[in-house]
Amino acid sequence: MKTFTATPADIDKKWILIDAEGVVLGRLASIVATRLRGKHKPSFTPHMDMGDNVIVINADKVQLTGNKRDKPNYWHTGYPGGIKSRTTGQILEGKHPERVVMQAVKRMLPGNRLSRTQMTHLRVFAGAEHGMDAQKPEVLDVKSMNKKNTRTA
Repeated sequence: MKTFTATPADIDKKWILIDAEGVVLGRLASIVATRLRGKHKPSFTPHMDMGDNVIVINADKVQLTGNKRDKPNYWHTGYPGGIKSRTTGQILEGKHPERVVMQAVKRMLPGNRLSRTQMTHLRVFAGAEHGMDAQKPEVLDVKSMNKKNTRTA
């Protein structure tokens, strides 16, 4: 029997809604990255965009283990002496807390063109409101998958 290779006609994309409140960031990012790539499907093909569209709400209420909230995140502006840093806690309490989840998911995907396309299928919202009701997303309960997925503050 030949190995199954998916074609664009075989791809069936769904919309998935994940509530990140109280969920550990790394475990959430791992589940979201798997769903974006489509590795949870039996018809997974590595070179095709088979993943689902994922909506993450309450990204500002995500939990971190250990001292990771105080760990600095560095970036460079491109100018001499332009190294800057902010702690993860400062980012979560700042203007765009959804960027922490976006960056965590991005770093769990391979660094290629397909991954950049798959990242466009991820929508992260800081609050509980999202404008994707017309897509009728299915709720994926990450908290009930494993007791280690949640953490109380």
